[in-house]
Amino acid sequence: MAELGKKYCVYCLAEVSSLRFRCTECADIELCPDCFSAGAEIGPHRRWHGYQLVDGGRFTLWGAEAEGGWSSREEQLLLDAIEQFGFGNWEDMAAHVGASRTPQEVMEHYVSMYIHGNLGKACIPDTIPNRVTDHTCPSGGPLSPSLTTPLPPLDISVAEQQQLGYMPLRDDYEIEYDQDAETLISGLSVNYDDDDVEIELKRAHVDMYVRKLKERQRRKNIARDYNLVPAFLGKDKKDKEKTPKRKITKEEKELRLKLRPLYQFMSCKEFEDFFENMHKERVLRAKIRELQRYRRNGITKMEESAEYEAARHKREKRKENKNIASSKRGKEDGKEGEFAAIENLPGFELLSDREKVLCSSLNLSPARYVTVKTIIIKDHLQKRQGIPSKSRLPSYLDKVLKKRILNFLTESGWISRDVS
Repeated sequence: MAELGKKYCVYCLAEVSSLRFRCTECADIELCPDCFSAGAEIGPHRRWHGYQLVDGGRFTLWGAEAEGGWSSREEQLLLDAIEQFGFGNWEDMAAHVGASRTPQEVMEHYVSMYIHGNLGKACIPDTIPNRVTDHTCPSGGPLSPSLTTPLPPLDISVAEQQQLGYMPLRDDYEIEYDQDAETLISGLSVNYDDDDVEIELKRAHVDMYVRKLKERQRRKNIARDYNLVPAFLGKDKKDKEKTPKRKITKEEKELRLKLRPLYQFMSCKEFEDFFENMHKERVLRAKIRELQRYRRNGITKMEESAEYEAARHKREKRKENKNIASSKRGKEDGKEGEFAAIENLPGFELLSDREKVLCSSLNLSPARYVTVKTIIIKDHLQKRQGIPSKSRLPSYLDKVLKKRILNFLTESGWISRDVS
């Protein structure tokens, strides 16, 4: 005989005092959770009949091993409290659940079971769709928050501030660009009786004013980026005198003209750094080609490169002398007349046979040729060492003569081809 007060499943006879499912259409039909979930049918009872959940208040949703031993009734009160008071209001939620639960227990149970537990993992996705992405970056990019931070004031004296009408604490000038821009909004006011046309007209005025402010700030940024204020005050000339810069060659000037479209995307300092890095790249590439040439010829130490260059010059001179000796055989009779114009000039004895032919063909005196040769070789050596050099060629040397002499010195090995 069943004990008084206890309830049993009519299908498997298991005790269901804590939790059972009662059929609302059949009398005295109560099933345990296992039989109900399996769809048990007995007598007139069918699985599609309506049912009622009967809880004795001692049933736990998370099992007996769950922390705190929360009953199903307390779980229901907790869910009602979270919906009524909102997440984080743990004191009111604890009072709603009952005096047996403290706010700390309510918080720990809800977070561990409903957020970090299996229920939370199943209901809360790892990546929430349509979430706003923060595209801002602290590096000064187009969407950086630094756009809204005020710039530091200009580093100028009080007298210069008065001369410019500059107010450092506000980073403003007494006369700004488009000085009358504020008149667009100075008379605007919001009235409750404004119709749609008047509201849109006022918004248009505000938009016009905002565009003017952006243009005003853009001009200030350009003045800062390209150091226009120091240039106006004459400070840039003093700075240039203090810090001498490398002389820019003709090729680099032409390259600057080609890169002028980049000015609108870079500040003055960024462009100067970019151009200086390009110059360093060219110097490094020339040095790498020279080192690769040494390596191909078996040179592995810089100490050996000087000996190699001296030996190379000697070989080229011997080769040059052989060519001249072979040409002498057929032109021995006409040689005296060939150098007759320069053989009596000073410095003729310092020239090689090929140099005599060059001076004779260019109608250039030996002394002038030796001077030009010395200047070109000196500039070449300084460029290889990275020393800024200012070439001062004589005025009698035009472009044609300079090109012929440079080609001759390059072919003879006096200067390298990549630098010339």
